Amino acid sequence: MRLVVKYGGNAITGDDNVLRELAERTSAGDKCVLVHGGGPMIASALARGGITSHFVEGLRVTDDAAMEIVEGVLCATVNKDLVRRLQVCGARAVGISGQDASLLRACCIREELGRVAGDVRVDPVLVETLTERGFLPVVSPVAIGDDGRPYNVNADVAAGAIAGALAADAYVVLTDVAGVRADPADPSSTVRTLGLAEVAHWRAEGRLQGGMIPKIEGAERAARDGARYVSIASVRPLRPIEAALAGGGTRITR
Repeated sequence: MRLVVKYGGNAITGDDNVLRELAERTSAGDKCVLVHGGGPMIASALARGGITSHFVEGLRVTDDAAMEIVEGVLCATVNKDLVRRLQVCGARAVGISGQDASLLRACCIREELGRVAGDVRVDPVLVETLTERGFLPVVSPVAIGDDGRPYNVNADVAAGAIAGALAADAYVVLTDVAGVRADPADPSSTVRTLGLAEVAHWRAEGRLQGGMIPKIEGAERAARDGARYVSIASVRPLRPIEAALAGGGTRITR
């Protein structure tokens, strides 16, 4: 199985259930890719630097000063912490950023957000090479622009694009909620399946809010571009990836 997992910043904890499961799957022959976020860690680092975080449609406004901090947190602190923990779990983990081998090329720059790529082009050769040799790539969502500078990419957007480019057998978004809610304020309103046409309808009605917007956008991209199974699911089960593939959370369908 070719599996792409997005591990959200709000979902990353000291519990290594996700990492152990990825290590086991890689050892069993699955070609796994982990794309991580780091929102809370970035917010803390920006606050220490005296920079206030602002968001537009769930995306962080990132000026030049903030970009330097964002890149350091994602590519060094969070990425290498996950690599170390995966290796303790037995995985041959390799930390890379979207800038390496132009894995993620920034396009559709959103000027109102500063150094943020609203979309990316993907060259999956590096990831494919690593997974074919039994390594587990851990990808930080920083893209390179045509100007040679780094750009912040929402991790959901980056992961969905990578999953689509790889034509992944499964793309799983692990988050701190049980799935997509029909009513954002009601935890009991989680829906089991959501088609792309329904997503467009929900968007027009304004039913997608905050951080769920880029999650849905990444899932849409993955489904459209060729990922066979797409799920937004909770990180809380003992084996969260297995639970998601068994039907937990919300499945995004074409």
